[in-house]
Amino acid sequence: MEPITNATVYIVDDDASVREALAWLLRSRRLPSESYDSAEAFDAMLQSRSAQRQPCCLLLDVRMPGMSGLALFDQLSARGALATMPVIFLTGHADVPTAVDTVKRGAFDFCEKPFSDNALVDRIEQALAQSTERLTQLRARSDLQVRLGELTDRERDVMDLVVAGLPNKLIADQLDISVRTVEVHRSRVFDKMQVKSAVELANLLRGAG
Repeated sequence: MEPITNATVYIVDDDASVREALAWLLRSRRLPSESYDSAEAFDAMLQSRSAQRQPCCLLLDVRMPGMSGLALFDQLSARGALATMPVIFLTGHADVPTAVDTVKRGAFDFCEKPFSDNALVDRIEQALAQSTERLTQLRARSDLQVRLGELTDRERDVMDLVVAGLPNKLIADQLDISVRTVEVHRSRVFDKMQVKSAVELANLLRGAG
């Protein structure tokens, strides 16, 4: 697997020994981490920071005093944070059925205590890779929206018909403009959307959903 850069593994567990062991394990694999002793402390940190822009994942204990890991998970899910912050639950044997249910509801995975270091790190790296991919997709969609916003109404009209596969002559007839005007608008659309062909333009719009 390609190394993940600029990533952070968040550790939320009320047991100091578990936090220290996980932090040491991650340091040994050159994975930066931040530790929190409660769901409330972690949530307060999230609320104080701007939107997540770097790859990350969350190692989350199921049972903690105060807000449980499950309650925090539900909050993150409601905010739509799970797409870019995959959650790996740390669970005791008694919590396995609950952890399985959270996976069905969007958690990335669960790891039963005591856990295998290698297996856990493998899943963390996979979670960070997913976070990286999702962030890349979000940035691409945001960039696409900026480019679309630069198009004039007429350029949007021409773009829609180009993507539909119509030749310039039929576009001109449908919009009641000259073929030369269509060519000018088509060229401007390609420049603003940073593509070189109608196929590339269609793939760009399709890829962004």
